[in-house]
Amino acid sequence: MNSSWLLIAFLVFLLILLIKNIRIVPQAHSYVLERLGAYQSTWEVGLHVKIPLVDKVSNKVSMKENVIDFDPQPVITKDNVTMQIDTVVYYQITDAKLFTYGVDRPISAIENLTATTLRNIIGELELDETLTSRDIINTRMRSILDEATDPWGIKVNRVEVKNILPPADIQEAMEKQMRAERERREAILRAEGEKKSAVLVAEGQKESAILEAEAEKQAAILRAEADREAAIRVAEGEAEAILKVQQATAKGLTMLKAAQVDDAVVQLKSLEALAKVADGQSTKIIIPSEIQNLAGLVTSLKEVTN
Repeated sequence: MNSSWLLIAFLVFLLILLIKNIRIVPQAHSYVLERLGAYQSTWEVGLHVKIPLVDKVSNKVSMKENVIDFDPQPVITKDNVTMQIDTVVYYQITDAKLFTYGVDRPISAIENLTATTLRNIIGELELDETLTSRDIINTRMRSILDEATDPWGIKVNRVEVKNILPPADIQEAMEKQMRAERERREAILRAEGEKKSAVLVAEGQKESAILEAEAEKQAAILRAEADREAAIRVAEGEAEAILKVQQATAKGLTMLKAAQVDDAVVQLKSLEALAKVADGQSTKIIIPSEIQNLAGLVTSLKEVTN
């Protein structure tokens, strides 16, 4: 009876020991296994069993990308300006064995390496270059840190300069400079706006003058056309009147010819016309010699008529 209980207890002990030595490695993790104090293997994702009292999980490593936000570090620029710069490092463990055995306290090592690299890079730049060269600083730091941490099983993906804090007097001077620059740009923009406005006004006045001149030209052309047409109509009227006069004269002459008027009648009509001329405002009358010769004829005709 006692032996059976001992057997049952032994089996239960073995079961508990087996259960305690079963390990399930989750996703994005790696376990470093040591056997009798020496590196044995690296467990990846899945179910694993270690030998009791012989094997030991030395380190549980997360293979995800990690972020470290370091405190501001004092650095000195090339032109002897001391400033505070804090950085953010994005890294990922690629080899659990190298990460475990490569360096003691790897996070602290990365922090010190980052501070040293940052001081070296900033020491080659002046203040203005430091403030405007963040991309260059980030790229150079990432390259140097990635190369230095490769033996530790760490890959540095990105390095970002988070803040650059110059001294208070430098910040005040920079703010004044920025304010002056903004005022200068504002004045330039205002002057350019006024210039464009003046140009637009001048162009508008020019176009208006051109349109007015064009309108005046068209009006003058229309007036000239109207005057020309009116002159043509007047000339046509006068020509028509002259034609009618000539036609009436020709008709009268035809009628006189048909009536066989002799020279005496013609000379008589000439005297009547001379009488009408004498009734006018003229002070000198020139009498043709033919009319003078007819004076006696007229007197004779008058006597005969009486």
